[in-house]
Amino acid sequence: QVQLEESGGGLVQVGGSLRLSCATSGFTLDYYNIGWFHQAPGKEREGVSCITSDRNTYYFDSVKGRFTISRDNGKNTVDLQMNSLQFEDTGVYYCARVNSCNLGGSYYTYDNWGRGTQVTVSS
Repeated sequence: QVQLEESGGGLVQVGGSLRLSCATSGFTLDYYNIGWFHQAPGKEREGVSCITSDRNTYYFDSVKGRFTISRDNGKNTVDLQMNSLQFEDTGVYYCARVNSCNLGGSYYTYDNWGRGTQVTVSS
């Protein structure tokens, strides 16, 4: 059974850091692109960052220079290091297998969305 489970969220002050982790199982992570997505309160879910199977990385402008995506195929995890967090980063974060890292354009997810992990940035 394919599973992607997000963890690592929490309450953090503006300017602080969090490290999110996406634990995968039921498939061979090596062969897949993984994207991280953010859903702010009352808004649509949108792409944040993506890492390809051959480790090319992509970031949306809003997080460039602050977030870093990485993967450990041996541990079956994809992490998102989030630094200099801002109020706008508040929301639920999801990870997903995607056919393409073109998260601002045409892509699809292979699986249903998981529960996500909540990130709350406060003053």
